[in-house]
Amino acid sequence: MPIADAVRWLAEHGEPADPRTDIDTASLKRRFPHLSSVETADIRIDGPHGRLVPARLYRDAAAAASGRALVWVHGGAFIGGHLDMPEANWVALELAARGIPVLSVDYVKCLGDVHFPEPTDEVRTAWEHARTHAGELFGVDAGAVLLGGASAGGNLTAGAVAQLQDAGEPVPAGLVLVYPVVHPNDPEASAEVDPASPHGQLALNFAGSEEALRDPHAFAALGRVEGFPPTLVIVCEKDGLRPSGEAFARQLEAGGIDVTLRTESGADHGHINEPADPTAFPTVEAIAEWIRARA
Repeated sequence: MPIADAVRWLAEHGEPADPRTDIDTASLKRRFPHLSSVETADIRIDGPHGRLVPARLYRDAAAAASGRALVWVHGGAFIGGHLDMPEANWVALELAARGIPVLSVDYVKCLGDVHFPEPTDEVRTAWEHARTHAGELFGVDAGAVLLGGASAGGNLTAGAVAQLQDAGEPVPAGLVLVYPVVHPNDPEASAEVDPASPHGQLALNFAGSEEALRDPHAFAALGRVEGFPPTLVIVCEKDGLRPSGEAFARQLEAGGIDVTLRTESGADHGHINEPADPTAFPTVEAIAEWIRARA
């Protein structure tokens, strides 16, 4: 379906139900007993554009505390995704079971008249809420909270860090980017957008205008990276968007940022949205190990 048609359909009908019957929390805990003691709580955060930002807190009192916590943002091409998808829910369960409390955050989708900066602003607001209430939410200090996301969520978290950096506000203790979309023209990791390509259409639908396509808060790779926190970038061997993450990792390194680039062998884009994918567990464990090393 053409991107414009997909946007119109989603705006009218909403996101279709996931046909998988084994990805709800109860099913995941049956499949993976080590998740059984993770507790969750849904919360709502006052957003910057008059909407409540949905979020879900994950904690495991039985797990050895890492001393770090994570605000996590799912992907979905800026037009889909939700807190119950495995990329949000399963990843957060796994990290919480490893002693890393997680606040999984949703955001407004770019459907109809909604465009950048609204999703980025909501992610930033959720991050600021988590930092302000870090002790209550996670049992850690504000300076121990990291930020991260996958795909479009990686874009939004990197963009939120760019906003914080330019505003002179505290940045996260670390940034986790999994197959991130941080360039307007992602397959070539450049600023030159092909409006006829699906990637170009999604980028323009997110940005809302050709001018915003050049905004470094919309696509963090277009701006300065000095002042970014230590960053983990995970890309997938088979992912057509892999060049974007790799180029951003090189950019961070050139800017003097402590960056780790990991290529997940055999994986494709979206692999952590499928718990049965054999490449998904190594990625989750790599995230957990990197976060624990920040302590």
